[in-house]
Amino acid sequence: MSPDPITLDDEVTVTDPVRLIDVRDTPLSVDEVLRAVTDRHAGGIDLFIGAVRDHTPERPGEQVTELEYSAHPTAREQLLEVARKVAADHPGTALAAVHRIGTLRVGDLAVVVAASAAHRAEAFAACRALIDTLKAQVPIWKREEFRDGSHTWVGI
Repeated sequence: MSPDPITLDDEVTVTDPVRLIDVRDTPLSVDEVLRAVTDRHAGGIDLFIGAVRDHTPERPGEQVTELEYSAHPTAREQLLEVARKVAADHPGTALAAVHRIGTLRVGDLAVVVAASAAHRAEAFAACRALIDTLKAQVPIWKREEFRDGSHTWVGI
């Protein structure tokens, strides 16, 4: 499992490429995720922030009022596996990903993913691979609630 967030000083370089992984029901911190991948050898840091929007392409014209994220009990472990695979595919990167579960309102942060590397191209590629693979493989589902009281499940 991934340790708590890591604070680095001028003398410390963390060797584990997966720095922070979590699925939690509390608000997410961009600063926490950014700190986890900060490294004195990293010249590029890429950060992806997924926020709850007020609409969905599947139901144009209908307003989303909130989302409810649910996760399989193994979601955190599967997210760790995904991150380890992305790290192996992108050597020299450091990764962090935190996904929120529970009820979220429009504007709340749902997921924060970061990657750092010596150069920006590697950081961009690793961050994109991590968020795309997370969305495709980690068992986290969302229930979209609409202004008219109807709802739909996504990802099941």
